[in-house]
Amino acid sequence: MPVEGTWDLSVSTPIGTIDAVVELRRANGALAGVARGSGEEVPLGDVALDGDHLTWKQAVTRPLRLNLAFAVTVTGDTMAGTSRAGRLPVSRVTGRRRPGPQATELRP
Repeated sequence: MPVEGTWDLSVSTPIGTIDAVVELRRANGALAGVARGSGEEVPLGDVALDGDHLTWKQAVTRPLRLNLAFAVTVTGDTMAGTSRAGRLPVSRVTGRRRPGPQATELRP
């Protein structure tokens, strides 16, 4: 299942709900992307798709400096799963793909 596109995410954390935007594209045949939220843009690392199971890692500095690991299940234009930051409690993640044309390859 293709996951490329722009996704609006909602992450339910112990300090409240955080909204973010994740853009997923193919770069040199591999999945890559960026996340935007809380006034910063960060690259996604270790992006992997296995069937409908999507995982990635990212580092953020706002509202706290954290290394996050996401694991979601993609069903059509929705995703649901979790985000984990070290020993902190797991946060619930939901997302919806924005409609519109989807680019499939990032150009360097």
